[in-house]
Amino acid sequence: MPASVRKEASVYRIAAFDGLVWLEHGFGTRNTDGWPDMSRLAWLRQIHSDIVRIARQTAGCVGEGDALVTDTPGLLLAVRTADCLPILIADERRRAVAAIHAGWRGTASGIARRTVEALCGNFGSQPEDLLVAIGPGIGACCYEVGPEVAERFRRLLPELDRVRDDIRLDLVEANRRELIAAGVPAGRISAVGLCTRCCSEEFHSHRREPWGRGRMWSVIGIRPA
Repeated sequence: MPASVRKEASVYRIAAFDGLVWLEHGFGTRNTDGWPDMSRLAWLRQIHSDIVRIARQTAGCVGEGDALVTDTPGLLLAVRTADCLPILIADERRRAVAAIHAGWRGTASGIARRTVEALCGNFGSQPEDLLVAIGPGIGACCYEVGPEVAERFRRLLPELDRVRDDIRLDLVEANRRELIAAGVPAGRISAVGLCTRCCSEEFHSHRREPWGRGRMWSVIGIRPA
């Protein structure tokens, strides 16, 4: 785990966000209890898409999609993941935030790029003002995929063309490159760097436990005024 990441009461937080006193965020684990505040949560029916929704004034289900954006104080944007990646974004200048659920389908469809575009289009964000935190998800150490999935990542991960057997997909790197292509500076992207399949005591994993239905919350929001 990088030094830029810390753990507090079974919730992982990114040090790069510490300077934003108006921001709330965290990546939960399978052991997280009593967090987040469900009364303030806005969430989605996640469908592994490139659909971005805007959360307005009230908590609750915003609809179908895989990313949420808002500039409304008091709301907590939430995604639930097991092996898919949770990605949190904060605009330090405009005080807008986003939460992304990025599985392989959403990643291949450009959900990270679409979310940056939604922040820019709706709130006047500039990519260079965004801070990004990529949470725990299945790592390349454990994510073996077939050639049909690898083919979808040729644009982001051309090095997969050289692999014929035992293809391992690096979702963190794929999303990092997509964010950089969308204009986010590489130095403003942080990653927790923990594999959900490897860390059985901390995280749910559908690859490790295909019979299980557990998922973890990841949230970001603007503190109430």
